[in-house]
Amino acid sequence: MKKVAFLPAAAVAAGLVISTMGPVQADTQKNKNLWRNLAIGAGVVAGHGLITHNGTETLLGAAGAAYSANRYEQDRHHQSQAAAARARYHRVGNKTYYMYRGHKYYKNWDTGARVMVW
Repeated sequence: MKKVAFLPAAAVAAGLVISTMGPVQADTQKNKNLWRNLAIGAGVVAGHGLITHNGTETLLGAAGAAYSANRYEQDRHHQSQAAAARARYHRVGNKTYYMYRGHKYYKNWDTGARVMVW
């Protein structure tokens, strides 16, 4: 009888994963958000397994949440590295140009001063 109770929860979990992963984007931010949302969804499945005392559902949900959280952290780390590489690319002489809150700044590496351009 426990297997019958597991089937609806498994169907909901499979539907969640399929619907979330349906539109695959190459954009880093969207992929990062996808992994975050999958981690949240898998955590919900694990929580449902805990409430219904279903060990298999809890284990699968927790494993999915851990894997998705790990992928989210990897994507976040790679996005940070890419931003640093872009910052190094835009360095002109002893100045690094960047945008902050809609204004363009540069940082003078000799003095450490931040100067607003526009």
